[in-house]
Amino acid sequence: MINKNNASTVRVTLFTLGLVGCCASVHGTENGSPTTAVGVYDFGAGMMPPATPFGTVGVRTAFYSTNVQKDRHGRSVDNHLSLDVLSIAAAYMRMTDHTVLGANYGFGMVVPFFKMDASLQVPTPAGPLNLEADPFRLADVQFLPVILQWNLSPNLFINTQLQIQTPTGDYDKNRLVSPGLNHWTFSPIVNATYITDSGFEVSSSFEVDVNTRNPATDYKSGVEYRHEFAVGQHVGPWILGLGGYYYRQFTDDDAPGLQSGNRARVLAVGPAVSYFKPGLPAVWLHAYKETDAVNRAQGYTVALRISQSF
Repeated sequence: MINKNNASTVRVTLFTLGLVGCCASVHGTENGSPTTAVGVYDFGAGMMPPATPFGTVGVRTAFYSTNVQKDRHGRSVDNHLSLDVLSIAAAYMRMTDHTVLGANYGFGMVVPFFKMDASLQVPTPAGPLNLEADPFRLADVQFLPVILQWNLSPNLFINTQLQIQTPTGDYDKNRLVSPGLNHWTFSPIVNATYITDSGFEVSSSFEVDVNTRNPATDYKSGVEYRHEFAVGQHVGPWILGLGGYYYRQFTDDDAPGLQSGNRARVLAVGPAVSYFKPGLPAVWLHAYKETDAVNRAQGYTVALRISQSF
């Protein structure tokens, strides 16, 4: 925890360094905080669960680790960074037989919890200041009031979603890291999956995050874009291949005294596998290594998702 005597110095320093963590990555937004999780969609991104009487329940757990932060030129920053983040999220989605614009309508929500272990050394006029925090709290809940699923052919599947992330998570502006971000985020999402007759799959997810201002710090993070992808071969109930994500800020952050736009970017790639057999839980597993980071940390993430329709 950061004591109150150091709070002002720490806030200014963190604006400069841009550091914090989440379930999937660290960005160049406020204090480096990610807005929404990356690495969520891989195989089957364009395919929502079927319409069932009670909906679909899912659990996603992810582990992110880094000890490298990159500056605006992509060079490593010597700040003794250490960040490990374990996320556990419960999700519920309900697709229906009701149609809108020729698509099946659905809705859902995601409730995440973060276990965050972070440390950082900050230079000050009085000497190095070692900062630490290890919260395990509720993060920001996400609501999906609109999900539209089009099954355009036996090979092509597309869905679009509106995601609203609410400032419900635990937040302390004087703490090194917090599971909550203390602002709203509105995210239009488009997902697509194409599967050839021979079983080769290409899936993609495109998302834009539009953030409101944090009233506790007067900081507004820039508009963020992410493209998640996966390519692989169906072998029986298995899908084997590669996945990843590309993240980039479209616009500058806005905050009092902020001299740089603080835009961030990163690319991540790694192996991905999925298992699906009717009547059994669906499983996704991937491990991604980040590269080409700018204005953010660079690490690796491992994520496991399981879902079952009822």
